[in-house]
Amino acid sequence: MTVLSSWELCVKYAIFVFNFVFWLAGTGVLAVGLWLRFDSRTKPLFEGEDSPSVFFTGVYLLIAAGGLMMVVGFLGCCGAIKESPCMLGLFFLFLLIIFAAEVAAGIWGLSNTHTVIEEITEFYKQTFDNYQNTKQEALKETLRLIHFGLDCCGPTGSLFDAARDICPKQEGLAVIVTTSCPKAIDEVFNNKLHIIGGVGIGIGVIMSARVGMFSTASLANTSLYTIVSINV
Repeated sequence: MTVLSSWELCVKYAIFVFNFVFWLAGTGVLAVGLWLRFDSRTKPLFEGEDSPSVFFTGVYLLIAAGGLMMVVGFLGCCGAIKESPCMLGLFFLFLLIIFAAEVAAGIWGLSNTHTVIEEITEFYKQTFDNYQNTKQEALKETLRLIHFGLDCCGPTGSLFDAARDICPKQEGLAVIVTTSCPKAIDEVFNNKLHIIGGVGIGIGVIMSARVGMFSTASLANTSLYTIVSINV
């Protein structure tokens, strides 16, 4: 282990702290995914023949993303503390994969906005109709997540569409007529998806370039922390 300067030590522990926070975030994402998959209130959504594919896919993406974030955070923490070229090499490789995936997801989202809106809206309507007919607890919890997350209520937003116990409390005229969930879904994706996609693509391109610089420096047997100090 080489003797590092004060600046390189600062960079070393900054990398450790960043990756520890990243690992904690991955733990949280994984926990949410596992909770949605195995909680008694949402588990029935995965067991029926007509299980909603959007919800099904989303939950497993959460689990996979959380697991990958934990692995990346672990490699970054251990690689920084141990100054291990192998661990840091794997860490930068995973970072490259993650940010390349961000670019791909951003491009796909921007080019398929209408399809995404249609599928999510259809999933919501099917879930709402099934809940009206069966009153399943799993469907109720799913609707509550959507209603409170988007601050909407029912397919049309009228008082007669939805049970009040699954919608956010409103005041004044909003008690009678509130935002419908299909409209809220459309607004979220049309107003914000292009921003999210653009930011994802931008960050992905920048980070991929930086990871490429780290990898080149590593192959040339250059000190990792010197390269970090140059690029920070």
